Parts: sequence; structure tokens; C-alpha cells
Amino acid sequence: MTNVSGEFKSDHGGESTLPPTTYHPSFHGQTELPTHPSDDCHPATERSHAHTHNPESLKQIINRLSRIEGHIRGVKNMVQDNQPCPDVLIQIAAVRGALNRVARMILDAHLSDCIARAAETGTIESEIAELKSALDRFLP
Repeated sequence: MTNVSGEFKSDHGGESTLPPTTYHPSFHGQTELPTHPSDDCHPATERSHAHTHNPESLKQIINRLSRIEGHIRGVKNMVQDNQPCPDVLIQIAAVRGALNRVARMILDAHLSDCIARAAETGTIESEIAELKSALDRFLP
């Protein structure tokens, strides 16, 4: 079911939760991240600092990801129920938009927390290099 803004809302009304292993590890204070096979530039064990973020920002990001998870399940159900392709594609576009918005939230948190901290501690060059590497994979 969709709400007025076109976002999927579950029929049971509850929020889903992701298992902790699927969250971005930086939001859990871990210093190691799984590396992408082609990540020769910044292996996970060479992070310049432990990523910690504002608890309110973390909560908003996790809530947004939970809604996206439910939305994706809704798209899957639409496909299983043989809903019209244009309707499914519209919902996929909504998921893409929601993912882009949560990516922006994560980037904003990174800039305000991690980059600011790196500027204070004198590790700004390595932090910017790490961000550039991540953006290279994220942006088309």
C-alpha cells in the first residue's frame, strides 16, 4: 500500500528492523568495514578513526533504512502478485529516491562529524581521500 507521498507503507503498521550485521558498521563504532574486492586504496583496517555519529542522526538513518526495507518487500510482493509493470517500476523509482535521500543523510553526517573531527585532529587529507574513494563507487 502507498501513502500520499507515494512511499510504501506496510499493512501491519509496524516498523521492520534490520539485523545489526546489515547496518553500516561505522554507525556501530566498529573500526573495520568489509572491503570491496577492488578496494586497494583504503583497506578496512586502515581507517583513520573509529566512526561514531550523533545518536539522533543514527536513529533517523536506521529508521529510514527500515522503511526502505519494507518498501522493497512491498515491491517484491507486487511482483509476486503480478501487479502491472508500470506500477512496479514507479515503486522501484520511489525506492531509488529513498536510497538517494538516505545516502545524503549519511554523507551529511559524515561531513559534520567525521570530516570536522579530522580537521580538528589533523587527519583531514586521509579522511578526504577515503571519502573520495567511497564517492567514486557511489556516484555514476
